[in-house]
Amino acid sequence: MIEIKVPTVGESINEVTLLKWTKKDGEWVERDEVIAELESEKATFEVNAEKAGILTTIGKEGDTLNIGDVLANIDETAAKPEGAPATSVAPTSAASAATPAAPANQAVVTAVPNDIKASPVASAIIADKKVDTKSITPSGTGGKIMKQDVLDALNNPGKKSFAPDGALFSRNVRQEKMSALRRTISRRLVESKNTTAMLTTFNEVDMTQIMEIRKQYKDKFKEGHGVNLGFMSFFAKACAIALGEWPSVNAYIDGDQIIYHDYADISIAVSTPRGLTVPVMRNVESLSMADIERKVVELAGKARDSKLTAEELQGGTFTITNGGVFGSLMSTPIINIPQSAILGMHKIQERPMAMNGQVVVRPMMYLALSYDHRIIDGRESVSFLVRVKDLLENPALLLMGKDPVKALLEL
Repeated sequence: MIEIKVPTVGESINEVTLLKWTKKDGEWVERDEVIAELESEKATFEVNAEKAGILTTIGKEGDTLNIGDVLANIDETAAKPEGAPATSVAPTSAASAATPAAPANQAVVTAVPNDIKASPVASAIIADKKVDTKSITPSGTGGKIMKQDVLDALNNPGKKSFAPDGALFSRNVRQEKMSALRRTISRRLVESKNTTAMLTTFNEVDMTQIMEIRKQYKDKFKEGHGVNLGFMSFFAKACAIALGEWPSVNAYIDGDQIIYHDYADISIAVSTPRGLTVPVMRNVESLSMADIERKVVELAGKARDSKLTAEELQGGTFTITNGGVFGSLMSTPIINIPQSAILGMHKIQERPMAMNGQVVVRPMMYLALSYDHRIIDGRESVSFLVRVKDLLENPALLLMGKDPVKALLEL
């Protein structure tokens, strides 16, 4: 009998949460096959079978386990049951070819998205009546939409229930244990508010030049680099330049010492269904625009799939968060300790602006810089944000940090 124990995932991590079993109790597992997903206060990771055999699960989903606890047992002496699935997975094309075709007289429903689970009758009604699936409260197992759910939505237009059973005027209250990640987020946010002298300064940036560059070069950029040209590369590059000029914004306090960094490791806040994660892009000052965009896509994808490593979540010197993707017009972001500052991006919105005595409509974005006043003075914080604004409104400055004409004239 082989014991599968909770592995060590970091020096400061003492416990984890069992998110889910990917293999069932009493099921045959192959060597190195994933049997469970665990969540620490920093990341989610998988546990693999050390030997092939019959799995005996010990913990339950949602349990809090200590490092070194026995998670499961594997009986490697057991014989492999007949009919157990092979370890190799057939290619997608072969699998799809083996799928029987729908009968000729069966209507194919295309109005229901692939990620929506619904019974055949419910799917047919949704397609025929063009029902918005967001207005339907599913009552089937695993969130499956049943026929009665669709009929209830049609009979009660504009009325919606939050209750699992779909009952209107429900007064149901549910209790759910906080995940390790959510507990960590809660603890760190309160610690940040209580241990830093946090202050926020605001400015606004005219996004006209950046939007024109993206419009002009987005296709060539995608063709040449394989990634989209987004806003984050402009902001990350601008912040990296400004951090080099205002090092206190890129530093943090350690006891009675100030730790300065001669590099910009910029954290990017990524919202996931399990909570907010903040993976780190290393040495942004040395990355190209395409490098930054590729790294953003990589880290965001890992965050959504819960594949981030502990190393990818540690060591940032500055953070950028984008509330604009959710429609936020202005906010005061909380410092990601032990860092000393965080930049908040917001929604781009056309507004009338006075320019050279004329009123013109421009795509504007509010910027917010929250900073620790213990280490960053007002002059430094405002100057840093003004520098970021200047770099974004004049993207040519991102190339060398100064106006090309002034550089030519050595001014």
